[in-house]
Amino acid sequence: MTLTQSSLAPPTRLAARLSEQEDHSPAQEPSKDWPFLHAPDARAKATAAVTKAGLRREIRIFLTNPNAIIGMLFLLTVVVMALAAPVLYPGDPLEMVARPFLWPGQNPDYPLGTDSMGRDVLAGIVHGARISLTVGIAATLIGLTIGVLVGSVAGYFGGLIDDVLVKLIEIFQTLPSFVLLVVLVAIAQPNVLTVTFAIGIISWPLVARLTRAEFRAIREKDYVLAARSLGYGHLRIVFGEILPNALPPIIVTSSVMVAGAILMEAALSFMGLGDPNRVSWGSMIGAGRDVIRTAWYLTALPGLAIVFTVISLNLISDGLNDALNPRFSEERR
Repeated sequence: MTLTQSSLAPPTRLAARLSEQEDHSPAQEPSKDWPFLHAPDARAKATAAVTKAGLRREIRIFLTNPNAIIGMLFLLTVVVMALAAPVLYPGDPLEMVARPFLWPGQNPDYPLGTDSMGRDVLAGIVHGARISLTVGIAATLIGLTIGVLVGSVAGYFGGLIDDVLVKLIEIFQTLPSFVLLVVLVAIAQPNVLTVTFAIGIISWPLVARLTRAEFRAIREKDYVLAARSLGYGHLRIVFGEILPNALPPIIVTSSVMVAGAILMEAALSFMGLGDPNRVSWGSMIGAGRDVIRTAWYLTALPGLAIVFTVISLNLISDGLNDALNPRFSEERR
């Protein structure tokens, strides 16, 4: 029996060779297919690069959507108009400045005419954009905060906590939302702050149900189990592991909530339950309904502003859904 030279290699050299093979084995390389693993030894630059690349890809998908671009352009126009309102029309938009019932184009100083009290219609639309956007965004933030907190607690812990919170959500959903809104605003003094909080309070159950469903689907994922095995606390798992992966449908819903809040504010102002010291699109429509046959532009112009703003938000929502929906994202890869 003869022994080859390789079999007579010193143990240290053989051990070094085996160690070198293990270092170059594929099993030791970090997996690129598991970007959500947050173990301390897996936080490599490759994982960060995959996450950033995915985010850039989603932004690119959103920016190449023509409907989303149209919605963004119109919404940006409304935002710029609202921000520039104190500069364009520094005076009080409720001030009487000219002869009543000037039609659009009749006087170049008032391009959109005047209403029944001689107030500038264009000044009212510009200043009304501030109220509509402020109420829409602020009420959505309130509804998202309450809904995400309630839904995340219910979906993560489950059991008795889930049952109690689900019953609370069902109680709010059984009540007619707009009737509850009218009651809340009527009890308190009608102003922008009251209307904003009232709209936020009635809009959170939808977010809570959506968040709960997402948390129930994600809490048993492998990366969540890995985080638990590493000893992460509940807060870190909820806000660091589950919530970031549950955000896409919540973000899509938030744009629709802004549109719904704008419509609710307009409806309240139309009924005379808005802030009497602030001009809004709804109050302008309500003021022009008595003369709709003879001066239809008083209701049509602010109504068109509401319509196009809501349509732009819906287009943005569709674009976000196309970019953030995992099914659509996989089809574009």
